Amino acid sequence: MRVPDFLYTFYERNLLKQLAGRDLPQHIGIILDGNRRWAKEIGVKASAGHRKGANHVHEVLQWCEETGIEIVTLWMLSTENLTRAASELNELLDIIARLVESLAASKRWQLNVMGELSLLPTDIAKRISLAIQSTEKLTGMTVNVAIGYGGRQEIAGAVQSYLQERSLAGDTLAQVAKSVSIDDITAHIYTKGQPDPDLIIRTSGEQRMSGFMLWQTVHTEFYFCETYWPDFRRTDFLRALRDYSLRERRRGK
Repeated sequence: MRVPDFLYTFYERNLLKQLAGRDLPQHIGIILDGNRRWAKEIGVKASAGHRKGANHVHEVLQWCEETGIEIVTLWMLSTENLTRAASELNELLDIIARLVESLAASKRWQLNVMGELSLLPTDIAKRISLAIQSTEKLTGMTVNVAIGYGGRQEIAGAVQSYLQERSLAGDTLAQVAKSVSIDDITAHIYTKGQPDPDLIIRTSGEQRMSGFMLWQTVHTEFYFCETYWPDFRRTDFLRALRDYSLRERRRGK
């Protein structure tokens, strides 16, 4: 039986009251999972699920903005996703490009890309890059879009970038090996200059990270939601924030 909307509204208000005065995350990462399964359950094409999920992103970003979140990282496409059948992948890439373009056109958030756009078709990569560039001077909430992203690839790329930098400076491999530090690698990852995520939310019921932000999540809290991404409601979002606010964050201490 469908729960009446007014009950959700009442519950949301109650959740917001519980969050008042509590510590909330500054940086949230979201794994947008479950679009294909959502589509399968209602008997439509996978692309319909991806499109429904993309249409939901603006709304969720607004919830983040309303609760004072400063940075949101959205995992839209993994490197593994690039191995899907061409018929589905081509539609998915166009949906993602359209989403990034619409986020940029809203002129509400500064967008940053995380991932290897070089792995994407040239026209799709160009569309995404141009949209990202158009938001460079915007202020307010920062939105990282992880496209063609893999956690291991990010770390490997950071190490390569650091080694190239040191090589250009004339350092030998022995010198680099002796002096390399955690901060050196951190300065070359996609989120350099940003605080690590305080909370990662994954929809669809899967309780694994799949390599998302491996370097950045040493002290991150995780919240796994059973709901598929297209059906992710404001109540689900507020529950995640409440759960986070009730935890004692030891940060390894």
